[in-house]
Amino acid sequence: MSAPPALLAPIPGAVRHDLGSVVLDIVPAGEARVKRTIYKPGFRWEADMKPRVGTDYCMHAHLGMLVHGHVQLRFADGCTRDYVAPCAVVIEAGHAGWVVGDEPAVLIEVDFMGETARRFGLPEEHRHE
Repeated sequence: MSAPPALLAPIPGAVRHDLGSVVLDIVPAGEARVKRTIYKPGFRWEADMKPRVGTDYCMHAHLGMLVHGHVQLRFADGCTRDYVAPCAVVIEAGHAGWVVGDEPAVLIEVDFMGETARRFGLPEEHRHE
């Protein structure tokens, strides 16, 4: 099923960042921000973001809804997660992900920049319990 065009269209009032295989639209919301991230087919953390940010894993927490697509994650301890839209996502820092299939993955989330985990009461990094 193809993504509805409105799901991928620019968002009025958002700041857009085009990072190659990732398109990010950000709208300020009080002390937080609402983000829509479009991960294009073929996206892989290791190839697309690791060289940009310089860390082996994404060190940000994500909390929101995957509204389109399929994403898989791997954490440093080997734990994996599989998300298929529509679904809620709560992802701790310390993950690497990739898009599965030939459709974009579209994630809508709320964050507090570097304080997301703390502000939502999440662990600072993924850990098995």
